[in-house]
Amino acid sequence: MTAHPNSAPHDLSTDHADLSVDHVELYVEDLDATARRFAQAYGFTAYARSDQPGDARSVAIGRDRIRLVLTQARAEDHPAADYTRQHGDGVADIALTTVDTAEAFAAAVRRGARPLAAPTEADGVVTAAVAGFGDVRHTFVQRPGGTDPRLLPGFTPVRRAEPATDTGLLDIDHFAVCVEAGRLRSTVEYYEQVLGLRNTFTERIVVGAQAMDSEVVQSPSGGLTLTLIEPDTSREPGQIDHFIKNHGGSGVQHIAFRTEDAVRSVRTMAEQGVEFLSTPPAYYRLLADRLRPARHTARQLADLGILVDEDHEGQLFQIFTRTTHPRRTLFYEVIERIGATTFGSGNIKALYEAVEAERLG
Repeated sequence: MTAHPNSAPHDLSTDHADLSVDHVELYVEDLDATARRFAQAYGFTAYARSDQPGDARSVAIGRDRIRLVLTQARAEDHPAADYTRQHGDGVADIALTTVDTAEAFAAAVRRGARPLAAPTEADGVVTAAVAGFGDVRHTFVQRPGGTDPRLLPGFTPVRRAEPATDTGLLDIDHFAVCVEAGRLRSTVEYYEQVLGLRNTFTERIVVGAQAMDSEVVQSPSGGLTLTLIEPDTSREPGQIDHFIKNHGGSGVQHIAFRTEDAVRSVRTMAEQGVEFLSTPPAYYRLLADRLRPARHTARQLADLGILVDEDHEGQLFQIFTRTTHPRRTLFYEVIERIGATTFGSGNIKALYEAVEAERLG
C-alpha cells in the first residue's frame, strides 16, 4: 500500500475542497419493498416523497447523516427504467454538497467533465450534474444557508416517525467502485482533474491465483471517498470480474456505513434480519498472530463475524452484508474506525489464509 497525502495539485483541490456526499440516489425496480427493507433492517425512516404521475416516484429515506433517494420508474423511457434493465437495482447518483453549484459545474466541465444537466434552481436549491464512472452521475447540490440538508427540489416532506430500531449507523464512510480492467488509472485521473480529488492510497492485492489493483481518491474535506478497484485479468477471475460481468460495466459494488460501535450495530441489524457474510473460525484463532483488538473482544467479534484490521493510524472493524440483489452485485458494509484511514485490505489476505487453514485442518 502506498500513501499519496498531497498528490492533487493545489489549484485543483481548493476549488472543490467543500465537496461531500449530499445524498445517494438508487434506481430500484420495487420502491416499496426496498424502502421497507431499509426501514426494518437498517433503521432508516422516510422523510420526503416525490410523485411524478406517469413518470417516476421517489422516496427519501435515511438516518443521521445518511440520506438515500430511492426512485422507481413508471415510464419505460425514464432513466431509472433504462438503468434497472441494464444493471438491476443500483447506485445511479452520488450527489455532492457544494457552496456554489454554478462554479463547481463550470469548473468540472472546463476540466473535461461531460455535462448532464446545467445549473437550475427549484425550491431554493441549485443543482447541476456531470457524468462520473459507468452510468453513475454526480449532482452538485447548493442549498441556502441554514436550510434543512434533507431538502430536495420536487420532494414533499412526510411525517417522520422515529425508527423502531436504533442501528447506530451515522454516515457514509466510502463507496467501493469496480471498474473494467484497464480503466483504473484513467478513472483516478478523471477525478483528480475534474473534481480535484486526491489520490490517497494505492495498493495491489493478491489472493491466491487472483489479484486486483485499487486506488483511493478523496475530496480535500474528506467528505467524499471512492475506493476504485480493477481486476487483473491475467490471473484467475474473482469477485471484481464477476461484479463487472453481472452488473454490466463499472458501478458501485458496496456502500460503507460508518458506526461508532460495530458490535452494537451489527448485533442490532442481525436481529432485524440483515444477513452478513460469515467468517471461518480459523480467522479468529489466527487473530492473535496479527494484532490485538483495541476495542471489542475477540469473542465478541467471532460471535458476530466482524473483521478487524490495522494500519499506522489505528484500527478498523468491518463486516459485509450478504447481497440480496438478484444479480449478486450490490451489498453494504458496516465499518467502525479507531484512527485507521485505510480500508481493511489486510482482512482479504487473513480471510484467505483462514479459509485455507479450515480446508487443510
